[in-house]
Amino acid sequence: MGNKLTYKERRRIVLISIFCTFIISLSIISSVSNIFKISEKNKEKEILTEQLKSLEEEEKTLSDDVEKLKNPEYAARYAREKYLYSKNGEKILKID
Repeated sequence: MGNKLTYKERRRIVLISIFCTFIISLSIISSVSNIFKISEKNKEKEILTEQLKSLEEEEKTLSDDVEKLKNPEYAARYAREKYLYSKNGEKILKID
């Protein structure tokens, strides 16, 4: 006997259904967008981590070179080999 819905009740149910569908769709779209952003950030993090390792190795090499160049004998030998400087009376022969 009381199973039939009135026009106002049907209209209210339809509006609530539309509103709920809109809210659920909006949250799904937002979640998918955030998943893509997280994926991009993880890739960027991997790239930057590799760059950091490379730069740390380069820093270690350069600091080792600085320590070696503090020794005057090593600095003189390095300048003679790398930049072809010579002592008085020395002749330089460059062999390729």
